[in-house]
Amino acid sequence: MTLIETDPPLAEPVTLAELKAHLRIDAADEDELLEGLIRVARAHLEAVTGVALMSQGFRLALDDWPRGGVIQLMRTPVQTIDAILVYDAQGEPQNLALSAMLLDATARPARLVIRERPRPGQPINGIEIEFTAGFGSALEVPPELKRAILVHAAHLYEFRGAVTPDMQPAAIPAGYERLIAPWLRRAL
Repeated sequence: MTLIETDPPLAEPVTLAELKAHLRIDAADEDELLEGLIRVARAHLEAVTGVALMSQGFRLALDDWPRGGVIQLMRTPVQTIDAILVYDAQGEPQNLALSAMLLDATARPARLVIRERPRPGQPINGIEIEFTAGFGSALEVPPELKRAILVHAAHLYEFRGAVTPDMQPAAIPAGYERLIAPWLRRAL
């Protein structure tokens, strides 16, 4: 099972102005750095929670259908299932009818059931599910997740010289885990 981001978000859930107000910064000389820190904080939050904060496109590649029939999409909330492709032995994609599916879009992770499941002829990545996930706008992103991004980006900004940008996020600020706890993925 491989999840690939096909369309990145067009906007961030936290604006540059919001982060600058949080940090009490008036100057514009570090705007590029601050925008990068917002992206890093959002990406980290999405990775640990499985929540897509802003609308994004994804492709989930599977080798075969799961035994129980329920496909976990690994991102939530799912807005739409855009396509389901099953590859034959020659590597040609066959488009599955979207009417043959049942989607639980708000479950964490989102769940999909396909009623008619043709066998893939391709042994690796024989099934691809393309979908759009995320909240519709920054206004719909839960406030605790926006606060977590602000706190994390501020922490990254404070320690920007101690750790190189490619090593970020190097640390998680105090209180961050409590903000995101209701959104964390739980496994038995």
